Amino acid sequence: MFRWFIVIFLAVIVFSAALPWLEKFGVGKLPGDVRFTVFGKTIFLPFASTVLLSLVVFLVAKFF
Repeated sequence: MFRWFIVIFLAVIVFSAALPWLEKFGVGKLPGDVRFTVFGKTIFLPFASTVLLSLVVFLVAKFF
C-alpha cells in the first residue's frame, strides 16, 4: 500500500513538472480537464489528460 502511495505521488510530481511542456501538444487543454480559480489560486484537475497519458503508457508497456 505504501509503495503505491509513493508511485502515485511521484507520478503527480512528474506530471506537474512536465505540464508546461505537454501543453504545447494539447495535453491539459482537452475536454474533461478542469481549471478554475479559487481565492486567487488556480486549481487544475487533468481528468482527460490523465486517461490519455495512462492509455499511452499502457500501450507502450504492452508493446515492449
